Amino acid sequence: MSAGEKYKEWLENPYFDEKTKDELKSIEGDEAQIEDRFYKDLEFGTGGLRGVIGAGTNRMNIYTVRKATQGLANYIMKEIGSSGPGGKDDGTIVCGAAEIRLQAGNCSEGHPQSGAKAEKKTITPAVAIAYDSRHMSKEFADEAACCLAANGITAWVFPSLRPTPMLSFALRELGCIAGIVVTASHNPPEYNGYKVYWEDGAQITAPRDQEIIREVNAIADYARVKTMEKAEAEKKGLYRLIGAAIDDRYMAELKKLVLEPDIVRMEAKKLKIVYTPLHGTGNLPVRRILKELGFEQVYVVKEQELPDGDFPTVSYPNPEDAKAFALALKLAKEVDADIVLATDPDADRLGIYAKDAATGEYMSFTGNMSGMLIMEYRLSRRKAHGRLPENGAVVTTIVSGKMSKAIAEAYGVRRIETLTGFKYIGEQIKFFEQEHTFEYLFGYEESYGCLVGTYARDKDAVSAVMALCEAAAWYHYHGLTLCGQMRNLYRTYGYYREGLCTVTLKGQDGAKKIKAIMENVRAGVPDRIGGAKVTQFRDYRENLTLNCETGVRSASGLPKSDVLYFEMEGGAWCCVRPSGTEPKIKFYIGVVGIDEDDAAEKLENMTAAVQKLAE
Repeated sequence: MSAGEKYKEWLENPYFDEKTKDELKSIEGDEAQIEDRFYKDLEFGTGGLRGVIGAGTNRMNIYTVRKATQGLANYIMKEIGSSGPGGKDDGTIVCGAAEIRLQAGNCSEGHPQSGAKAEKKTITPAVAIAYDSRHMSKEFADEAACCLAANGITAWVFPSLRPTPMLSFALRELGCIAGIVVTASHNPPEYNGYKVYWEDGAQITAPRDQEIIREVNAIADYARVKTMEKAEAEKKGLYRLIGAAIDDRYMAELKKLVLEPDIVRMEAKKLKIVYTPLHGTGNLPVRRILKELGFEQVYVVKEQELPDGDFPTVSYPNPEDAKAFALALKLAKEVDADIVLATDPDADRLGIYAKDAATGEYMSFTGNMSGMLIMEYRLSRRKAHGRLPENGAVVTTIVSGKMSKAIAEAYGVRRIETLTGFKYIGEQIKFFEQEHTFEYLFGYEESYGCLVGTYARDKDAVSAVMALCEAAAWYHYHGLTLCGQMRNLYRTYGYYREGLCTVTLKGQDGAKKIKAIMENVRAGVPDRIGGAKVTQFRDYRENLTLNCETGVRSASGLPKSDVLYFEMEGGAWCCVRPSGTEPKIKFYIGVVGIDEDDAAEKLENMTAAVQKLAE
């Protein structure tokens, strides 16, 4: 069916409400708008379902949310091995035991690509749901819950907005088979999204993600999607609120991860912290964990404190963007803060500035830098306490900085790389537990996300705040700032620098252009990039690793993905991949220099060279 035919179907089908039809009538005759809204269905990428809010198959709306949820419900019922649970009026769900098929690994650098043994377990057909502060988030959460209820699946819903990692924690605590988070993370205000998690608490990965989307795509008629009134679902016990006890247990799990509680208690009162939730979900949990740990001088940016889906004080609610820190840095200078923190709308990413004692200015930290501060601190303290296991492992992604290699080697722990997306890091924790191979110590990715424990299986800005502020307290006790400690890391492990270039290409034409760029780079592997000789090329779509010096070909070691990776002499590297959640193609760059100036110069030169790949 063409985009125009789909448009006409939505206008004429009585299933779609008048508000939706009025919106579509307003674009009548605008072929570009009609094409963009209907040329495809939203697809699951590295971050799940995500798109602009509005009417159409290529938009986030109550109908696409219902359809996605019906597909998920169909998949759940197949997985639990039941022809359909018995939904009684008292909310009791009847189902039998199910065989869960565990999938092969998604890793490289030392973790075997072996599937775990199948195991038998009884699955409760229940799904936990959380949502953020974006427009329509609450409505989409309720639509998902009512669709699940109509399929006889209990929906456990948070009564108000919560960070994404709390969903990961809650579904594990409640014993749910799956979870849903309604969020578009750090995207602009017109976006919303829908992420699916499985029973281990991590986002769905291959092949489960494709199996679920096949169930979604199999639904040809929106009118066949099941739903029921919220009041009826509540009466039947199929719509249930998640109580405050889950919040309390989450906080208790975080506090168990503190490694130097005595030092924190002594130093916490001395540190001044400015924090902004950027109008998102982080405000209450971040302030709570800091307060319970004894950090009393916490200053919240008032203009950005309350949830607001318009994100009125920022053009882009992303802690990776320096502009998002404008108000926080203004407040930091007024109160002479030591640390400046920002979390994104669903509070899974943390951005950091810290005051440099040498200059009096505030220094920004990339996701790689903050990840290394936390990683080195936690490994060093565990080693000091004799709690560094022989089979310890840190997990990161192929596009993240390489200082972690040097740190892992220094502490004798295994470093494992995964594809881009924290879901693959979460998946590794599951494999460690199933196969009894490694003990998870830390996971991080360059896009400002990390996880310091196994209580959840997604990146968590709340625990990252806790871990970073603990490290700051420790270093303060020893006469160091975070800036000073970062310089120590450079001197010890090497002057690693990373960069990211993005090209935004929206719409159907943009998608074609992104595909063309990837194919052009794939077809013309360069001998040199930025003057540095290419020593190895990896094409993850083709499962290919090419040694450019010997010509030897081998497997890439990771699942199929449209990603191209180049290693160069001198420790430089770059990676090219389309974004899984935004209309962008991304170019990741990394270098290592003999000092800060050398690293900065190398990064500048390499960035200019890599940008030419998009031409």
